[in-house]
Amino acid sequence: VQLQASGGGLVQPGGSLRLSCATSRSIFSVNRMGWFRQAPGKQRELVASITSGGRTDYADSVNGRFTISRDNAKSTVYLQMDNLKPEDTAVYYCNAITGLIPLYPWGQGTLVTVSS
Repeated sequence: VQLQASGGGLVQPGGSLRLSCATSRSIFSVNRMGWFRQAPGKQRELVASITSGGRTDYADSVNGRFTISRDNAKSTVYLQMDNLKPEDTAVYYCNAITGLIPLYPWGQGTLVTVSS
């Protein structure tokens, strides 16, 4: 199962990053996809999701700042993160989900660090 997140890095508060997650067509085409994050010492949390039809949902903490999207031709889901805050610092992961439950083993995450 391929769930490879990329695009993380170090950014100043107020800055932007765009994360990408490539997966297999068999996973991508039939599933709701989600972006999760895990900050040091905290549980992993779902921050954004998108259905196969394009309906999106966001955690309150990122609503209005993050935008999830998907490219069906590339079986890739994206997370555009704007106006980043230090509390957004975490390792970000993607997964197919049902409800709030991830369906597959976690792939490699990508570290986002927001710091001046």
